[in-house]
Amino acid sequence: PDPTAEVLAECQKQEWALVRPRLAAGQTGGHTVPYMSERFMAIFEARPGYPAFLVPFVLAFGVTWGLWTAGVVIAGAGGVLAFLILRTLSVPVPLALAGQALYYVLPCGTTAMRPMTEGLLMALTLAAVWGCALVLRAGRNRAGLAVVAGSLSALFTVKHSQALFLGLCLAAAGGVIALRRYRRRRRRLRGRGGPASRDVLALAAVGLAGAVATLLLARLLHYPSEADSLQDLLTDHFNRPDRKHPWPEFWQLQGNFWVEWLRRQAWQPLFAAALAAGAWGALRRGGAVGGFLVAAACTGILTQAGHPDINIWGERLIVLAWLLPVVGVPLLLAPVVRGGRVPLPAQGQPDRAGAVG
Repeated sequence: PDPTAEVLAECQKQEWALVRPRLAAGQTGGHTVPYMSERFMAIFEARPGYPAFLVPFVLAFGVTWGLWTAGVVIAGAGGVLAFLILRTLSVPVPLALAGQALYYVLPCGTTAMRPMTEGLLMALTLAAVWGCALVLRAGRNRAGLAVVAGSLSALFTVKHSQALFLGLCLAAAGGVIALRRYRRRRRRLRGRGGPASRDVLALAAVGLAGAVATLLLARLLHYPSEADSLQDLLTDHFNRPDRKHPWPEFWQLQGNFWVEWLRRQAWQPLFAAALAAGAWGALRRGGAVGGFLVAAACTGILTQAGHPDINIWGERLIVLAWLLPVVGVPLLLAPVVRGGRVPLPAQGQPDRAGAVG
């Protein structure tokens, strides 16, 4: 039977007990529901990008169908971006389409359809990875760097913590790749060092600039800080008094969470196996772009680590990690489809024209 009436009645029973007293007291302000605390609402009021994206859809189709249409557009865009990344990496069209299909059928596709920010976060993160591929494989440096910078800027409006994580991860990946190339070149030239890849360093610089800009803008705009997020986690959305010493409890929660998470992965190992296969394909076949892909997927791990609560619905916080198998598995299978190995250039050559640096 249709559970709508039962769910509605249960929702009203739980929430109206909180809503009525606040409405009676004149607490009708804010951009979220009036029964949450102002500190909790401030966390989401600092994320105007997703509501702004929804406005034209809601105006055109109403709330229900507007949200649904926006979800379709966001989910569709994520799959298209996965396809573009794979094609820029010279993956055959059938496998690129398979990567697009993986995006839709794996949990990232399901999450992207929900009326929440994660779908837009995934699409913008994939856009940043595509920008890296444009720089390192297609030789379109200006366009690629602009795509990465634009993605980080848009992420700031949607969820500034994701912009911070992605910027830091891209910077770290670029630094590691540049250092590895420098050491290889130094060994090859028998002790004479050479400059690391300018393209990789440029991407690392854009990522680092995005992270620094995120921190500065968040402070200037008085956005909630990591301390606010930590208290929100430990006080049940500010329904209990603030913790005087929150960090010890936070690290204890980290240990408890990841132990339970690993136990569940051992019982249902699809996610762990998909991550391993994706990482192998990205790092073995994707060259420097694969390194940036792994870095982008790590933002899902960081987001989950910032909220070590096993009960958060739908595993939506870690969903960005699913982008790794979406792109990495088709890369892993590319030699099988071609009937041979992916052509590799001489060591130290730039990632251009489908070659792995």
